[in-house]
Amino acid sequence: MYRAAGIGILVAAGFAAVIVALMFGGGAAPLLLQDPGPFVRWMLPVAKLVMNLAAAAMLGSLVLALFALRSEERSFDFALTVSSVGAAVFTVTAGFGGFLTFMAAFNPKLSAEREFGVQLGRFLLETSLGQSWLITTITGSVITVLAFAWRSWTTTLITALIAAASFLPLATQGHSGELSGHNVAVNSILLHMIGAAVWIGGLLLVVLLRGEAEVGVERLVGRYSSLAIAAFAVVAVSGLTRSVVALGDWSQLLTPYGLILLAKVALLGALGLFGAWYRIRLIPRLTGEHAARSFWMLVLCEVALMGLASGAAAALARTPPPTGEEAAFVRTPAENLTRSPLPPEFTLERWFTAWDIDVLWLVTAGFGLFLYLAGARRLRRRGDRWPIHRTVFWVLGMLMLVWVTGGPINAYQEYLFSVHMLGHMMLSMAIPLLLVSGAPITLALRAIHKRDDGTRGGREWIMWAVHSPVAKVVTHPFVAAAIFILSLWAFYFTDLVRWSMYEHLGHEWMVAHFLISGYLFVMSLIGADPVPYRLPYPGRLITLIAVMAMHAFFGIAIMMQEGLMVADWFGSMGRDWGPAPMDDQYIGGGIAWSIGEIPTLILAITVAIQWSRSDTRLQRRRDRHADRTGDAELEEYNAQLAALAERDRRQAAREAR
Repeated sequence: MYRAAGIGILVAAGFAAVIVALMFGGGAAPLLLQDPGPFVRWMLPVAKLVMNLAAAAMLGSLVLALFALRSEERSFDFALTVSSVGAAVFTVTAGFGGFLTFMAAFNPKLSAEREFGVQLGRFLLETSLGQSWLITTITGSVITVLAFAWRSWTTTLITALIAAASFLPLATQGHSGELSGHNVAVNSILLHMIGAAVWIGGLLLVVLLRGEAEVGVERLVGRYSSLAIAAFAVVAVSGLTRSVVALGDWSQLLTPYGLILLAKVALLGALGLFGAWYRIRLIPRLTGEHAARSFWMLVLCEVALMGLASGAAAALARTPPPTGEEAAFVRTPAENLTRSPLPPEFTLERWFTAWDIDVLWLVTAGFGLFLYLAGARRLRRRGDRWPIHRTVFWVLGMLMLVWVTGGPINAYQEYLFSVHMLGHMMLSMAIPLLLVSGAPITLALRAIHKRDDGTRGGREWIMWAVHSPVAKVVTHPFVAAAIFILSLWAFYFTDLVRWSMYEHLGHEWMVAHFLISGYLFVMSLIGADPVPYRLPYPGRLITLIAVMAMHAFFGIAIMMQEGLMVADWFGSMGRDWGPAPMDDQYIGGGIAWSIGEIPTLILAITVAIQWSRSDTRLQRRRDRHADRTGDAELEEYNAQLAALAERDRRQAAREAR
């Protein structure tokens, strides 16, 4: 009864909130031109609400199953069934939402004629908005099958990653795709949706599994609480960033859009208080006399608040923000390409004042800093030692990541090839050098508690990743070096560089790829974290020298280019400051050839120092062994030489006779 009540309250609260918010904000008001009718106006946000809740069930169930349940048990299979059902509803509502979007955007006359089908087909296949709905629908259908058919640890992880990726087309829909500050808006809404899905979907699974999970309700709720805290942090940061982009300034909070946003913020704040209540009061009482009553009282209230917040979010997606959209005919060439105004001249002052925050990497760095410092603190409280210099290296690496992805380099990398190349060198060489020196995997394996109930927590998943077949391949020194240097050439001398400029996904892929490839290469040379195989020190130096030569040759090849790379981008910005595009490209090649070699030189020095220390440690071990055995090995060796000499003397004496 309580399970059905929980689902009913979630849906009913969502419907009530979306209707009230649409009426207040005007998101379903009749249009002055080409009004699609009340059915389309009201049903589109309702379909979006149902799709969001289904997406939450799809992703949240998978994440909680991977983090809190045991594979091949009934509760794990039930979680995947919930995910499959959620994905099926997600698929149907995504298809319906795409159809309603077509009706709202083009206002065609609904009919069974061939002309209507052709128009719908062209919308789905030839427009970016239609393609995003089509991709979402197809991805949902794939997840439906995978969640139902795949029931192991690894396959469930793959399904969860696909489910998280399915949110990307949704993030580009609506206002986020057209706002000034497009990249910030898309990343914010993407993180917001994923965080909310893990939060809501995990709670839904807890409600459905109450009292039936093999791991026990106390452990289940405790592990969900950890996920919910992380999801709340993601939702809060991304929601704040998205609000700043949509509102423009805080005076817009008094607009209908701003007031709905404030109501949503209040609901999320209340949910955050519920999360704190979980940790402090509810979890210790789950094994008491009134455990069931305490559980259902709090959970049903939280479900109601989640439904209200989801309804407000669906209504906001159809409510025009007060600022952000501009008519295409008033845009400058830079705005047509980047969807952001051309920044002022890149002077010395701008190195310290220019910011263009990428909330995706800001959140990544925030979690990286928090988890690392929490792990180091846990070791110290336990009485174990963790080198302070490793903590310093990690903190500097994370701060540099924020600066490169959100500071002046990110603010100008779309307009100046030289700045773009500098950011690339920092991502692939300087930042990995700092992060690898922090030895995060070793810290995690020492700090995270080992589970003994057959489930997988952070430590177990890290161990699985380190020993997986993929890790054994990509961490091999030769493979890591090949990925590092060949991807550099492939990126700039194919259309990958164009993709990274024109497409938001391409830009984020570029950042992630060069950061990871640089990390793997540096780790294969100087890392303290465990890897399946490392070359001996002479082999490491030879590999590094070869990579340095190819890297320097790459920079020279850029400098010798006679044509402008991605000319329709870097040559079409319309900027009247800074070097000419060809001169700027020449400077970028010089950065790759000269400045880019500085981290490589540091790597070479580090390898040489480690080699020297390794020899010193080996000699010390031999000396200690000799002290323990009284030079027994040396005496035995001398005795063997004496025996050989005596044998040779006797042989010579016999031959002389």
